[in-house]
Amino acid sequence: MRSAALGAVLDGQGWALARTLLLLLVGVFWLAVGYWTFKDARRRIQRGWLVAAATLLGLVPPFLGALIYMLFRPPEYLDEVRERELEMRALQHLRGPDERCPVCRSPVEASFLVCPVCTTRLREACVSCQSPLERLWQVCPYCETPVVRRPPPGYADAVGEASSPPPGRGRGRRGRPE
Repeated sequence: MRSAALGAVLDGQGWALARTLLLLLVGVFWLAVGYWTFKDARRRIQRGWLVAAATLLGLVPPFLGALIYMLFRPPEYLDEVRERELEMRALQHLRGPDERCPVCRSPVEASFLVCPVCTTRLREACVSCQSPLERLWQVCPYCETPVVRRPPPGYADAVGEASSPPPGRGRGRRGRPE
């Protein structure tokens, strides 16, 4: 008797309705997986044709394509990538520009007194402790010695040349230099 009742249910309209609803539910779920693949790919991939390819991959082999997409999708969202790049730029801006020699543009460190490439004087050394000094400092922060500014090389010669005549040259007529 039970088998007859079961056979009647399987052959009847109830089974056809249940089968139709189940297929409809599977179809809607399949389209939802394709839509999810599209939305996720759009948030992770910048190029439009790659988004379309990922969506097709998510739809064509039903349900298997979405699994394949999940294995090979980019690990980060585009917003996260942009945010990380912005943070890196901000950190580099806070760090300041890397110091370079003003003559040869080779990288130098803050502790260098002269450029190791072109030997340009970058900083003065403290007369007491020989630590490198910045140009605006009035006192050495390491030993508290007042900063003594030495004239640049050739400065004394230039000043001496303007105030007195060079050696070996006398005064001409009327006391003016020749």
